[in-house]
Amino acid sequence: MGRFVLALDQGTTSSRAIVFDRRGRAVATAQQEFAQHYPQPGWVEHDPRDLWSSTRRTALGAVAEANLTGRDLAALGLTNQRETTLLWDRRTGRPLHRAIVWQDRRTADLCSQLKRRGLEPLFRQKTGLLLDPYFSGTKLAWLLDHVPGARRRAEKGELAFGTVDTWLLWQLTGGRVHATDVSNASRTLLLNLRTAGWDDELLKILRIPHEVLPAVRPSSGVFGEVSAVPALNGIPISGLAGDQHAALFGQACWSPGMAKNTYGTGCFLLMHTGPKPVVSKNNLLTTIAWQIDGRTEYALEGSVFIGGAVVQWLRDGLGLIAKSVDVEKLAAQVADNGGVYLVPAFAGLGAPHWDAAARGVITGLTRGSNAGHLARAALESIAYQSADLLRAMEADCGRKLRELRVDGGAVCNNALMQFQADLLRVPVVRPRTTETTALGAAYLAGLATGFWKNRAELASLWSADRTFRATAPAATARRLMGEWHRAVARAKG
Repeated sequence: MGRFVLALDQGTTSSRAIVFDRRGRAVATAQQEFAQHYPQPGWVEHDPRDLWSSTRRTALGAVAEANLTGRDLAALGLTNQRETTLLWDRRTGRPLHRAIVWQDRRTADLCSQLKRRGLEPLFRQKTGLLLDPYFSGTKLAWLLDHVPGARRRAEKGELAFGTVDTWLLWQLTGGRVHATDVSNASRTLLLNLRTAGWDDELLKILRIPHEVLPAVRPSSGVFGEVSAVPALNGIPISGLAGDQHAALFGQACWSPGMAKNTYGTGCFLLMHTGPKPVVSKNNLLTTIAWQIDGRTEYALEGSVFIGGAVVQWLRDGLGLIAKSVDVEKLAAQVADNGGVYLVPAFAGLGAPHWDAAARGVITGLTRGSNAGHLARAALESIAYQSADLLRAMEADCGRKLRELRVDGGAVCNNALMQFQADLLRVPVVRPRTTETTALGAAYLAGLATGFWKNRAELASLWSADRTFRATAPAATARRLMGEWHRAVARAKG
């Protein structure tokens, strides 16, 4: 057996590949950004060929950096941006349209129509999700309606639908495997949470033919072998999960009540809830965390659409910083936010508000406001949104969180992590390995091939780098959250 596991992490703005050793340490990394397409306001698309080519390049790059060959790799794990929707020709593998990204809001009218028909309780009960453009089902329905001839061809079995995991699995196996795992499938509005299978009633409502759908499989298990990348051919693809589920697994959050927050393009707070789904009363989502050895485990999730992407906006949209890492230094030029609050509802508001019509606002500007205040307000918006999610999650579960494990690109920002701890009033724990999304995919793959024996072995590999504890007075945190909620009210609708 090889001495390493390769994890492919296909994200919203970049693709990444990381090689992990048996101790769960990253020994090589490669990353590549790719183009974002915005054909209309509220629409976000990716070129499927970019998703595949960037994934392929980074996979080869990471292996080359570690000076390895395919024989050194025991398994390949795959994790991905979720809900992003693709449709392609089964015979040629050619995409029929650009991928519709999870941030895209083009199906807001369709979701509203379904709500007016009184169908949201049915979708909520069966899928654990809300009727929102965020999810894949209405995006697929849009493609079938708007790509000429697509519905007819789909019904004849000529087309394949997939989220990004399915597209990359198809490409890696040379078109031999059309499958997804339960975690990604649970984000489509089409999967029944309790049966972990496609739901006929929901498919009929959205007019989606069975013939277009991938097979649904456990998250840890051999899906197939690489056959389309000569240097990697023969490696078993044995772990697959949506990015946030993979991060929950990589953080060793395997007991009910354990939670993690990933600070990426968006922010995603997940809490493990055990072997039965918990129905949210606070507009959170119920989702399948993963399925391993025939056991399905569930989680509650809250999603922030714009997390770290607000820093990219400061860089690319306003030109306030040259590099994303510069935001911490700019924000440190001011003592506080100066009363400035930025609500980054660029693509609507996610949980717990679920307002597709919300748009970004900046409040509290005065003549004394400067770039530092705006940078600080942008960073703080990430923590405010995450705090709202945690409070809703605690209410649903009826328990106080003991600690929050954090990961993602923004956790290297010490000021942001400290501010998050001040708002939450619980320890915020940053692990030594912050690339826990890729690590979770590697763990799932390695478990399936025997590279790691069991979860107990994996738990021994997790360790903390730094714990942030609240230092600001509780009264200050309450005041700041109150002002934040006033700003959110102005962004809604």
